[in-house]
Amino acid sequence: MSAPPRVLTVAGSDSGGGAGIQADLKTMLALGVHGMSVITAVTAQNSLGVQGAWELPVEAVRAQYRSVVDDIGVQAVKTGMLASAELVETVAELIGGTDAPVVVDPVGVSKHGDPLLAASALDSVRTALLPLATVATPNLDEVTQLTGVRVESESGMREAAGAVLAYGPDWVLIKGGHLTGDAVDLLTDGRREHWLRAPRHDNRHTHGTGCTLASAVAAGLAKGLPVPEAVTAAKEYVTGAIAAGFALGRGIGPVDHGWRFRLG
Repeated sequence: MSAPPRVLTVAGSDSGGGAGIQADLKTMLALGVHGMSVITAVTAQNSLGVQGAWELPVEAVRAQYRSVVDDIGVQAVKTGMLASAELVETVAELIGGTDAPVVVDPVGVSKHGDPLLAASALDSVRTALLPLATVATPNLDEVTQLTGVRVESESGMREAAGAVLAYGPDWVLIKGGHLTGDAVDLLTDGRREHWLRAPRHDNRHTHGTGCTLASAVAAGLAKGLPVPEAVTAAKEYVTGAIAAGFALGRGIGPVDHGWRFRLG
């Protein structure tokens, strides 16, 4: 039997299983691709927040990446938590030598507001990582962190997209989930615009939404879908996962990565 498309996630581990590497691999399995991982950091994390985070040495990150890419190969790469400028620059160097589409989720803070990226690493994300992105997927807080642009309403999303595109990604997906009303996202390459809308579900259990969406986009790209189609399919998948999100622990529970399996 031939292997399914292969996707590599380069991100941090979430011990609670709702976000990070764990969310990425669950999403990839649900969408029919083979997920592989480069762990950049280990977190002690649960439904209440992040109690600790420890980044891995650059040599360990580089060794994981080379081990997977040189032997198995990849059809898409997705990045998440990179923690420090040194790790951002190392991962950018590795990705720059890999012939595959790249989804950059510029993770800055956790769902609970815990910092996951050193302030000193922001310049490296802007200058080294974003120019390599096939699709960048910032939420509104990350847009502000990276560009200084604050989006208060849907009308400001176009300005936000332009500010991120100025750093060089091919496409940017501005996630408007923090606004009120429908969950609206803007996908654009600066010329074409795709406004993606979905009803907002009254469910507080949304841990892992950003990781899940970015991984779903990477899965679509690995299957050979054009960017707009990959993002549209990813939006549909994550909307269902949010609707099915469940309580876990005493705080914010995760989205349900296996929601389609449970429909029957």
